[in-house]
Amino acid sequence: MTSVPIRVLFFGAIRDVVGRREDSLEVPAGSTLGSVFEHYAVRFPKLKEMAASTVLALNQQFSSPAAPVADGDEVAFLPPVSGGSQYTRHIADPAGHFFAITREPIDGTAIARQLLRGEDGAFVNFEGVARNNTKGRATRFLEYECYEPMAVKMMARIGMEIAATYPIGRIAMVHRLGKLEISETSVAVVVTAPHRKPAFDAALEGINRLKKLVPVWKKEYFADGEVWVDGEWDDAVTTARA
Repeated sequence: MTSVPIRVLFFGAIRDVVGRREDSLEVPAGSTLGSVFEHYAVRFPKLKEMAASTVLALNQQFSSPAAPVADGDEVAFLPPVSGGSQYTRHIADPAGHFFAITREPIDGTAIARQLLRGEDGAFVNFEGVARNNTKGRATRFLEYECYEPMAVKMMARIGMEIAATYPIGRIAMVHRLGKLEISETSVAVVVTAPHRKPAFDAALEGINRLKKLVPVWKKEYFADGEVWVDGEWDDAVTTARA
């Protein structure tokens, strides 16, 4: 039987279950994303228990388990999201919008100053920061990882949809990866606009959608252990998975 090579990526809690970040796999011609997942679920029973909350991606696009895989495809198993240059990946839109992943500290106000136009009368800078506890359990530090090429593309998609919906000037989304100390910024959503209300509304929608659509995962480290933070996929993603 003819077989084709594919690359399989694992993130967050799934990476811990499988014990690796990626794998090279030969699959029979005509295989689907679902059959690839089943291949690993047989080897790692814990993965089968996570099937209901796992989303599959094919070549950096959310995809159904029925989607066929072909020679050289990149497959990713995504657990629920928690979601030179300082940016490891970025997209700078011609209209001035900006979307990026970084391992350096984020300065949302500095980003806003770069986005501002003469006609803007306001900017909103939302920054999510690392807090020192979860439900009373003391947190030492956080660590973030993501599916980088897909994450920055998804941020750009969300941002452009918001820019087309609200009367704003520009929007930026920047997420940090790696180790974060308490009170450091993990994510910034910055919106400039002629008036304040659209800026607030757009920033709120931006962070809400980012948290459910962008493949970023958070691990919390405590004095007595560590855990990947459970998140929740957007309904549109889970519907597409079916």
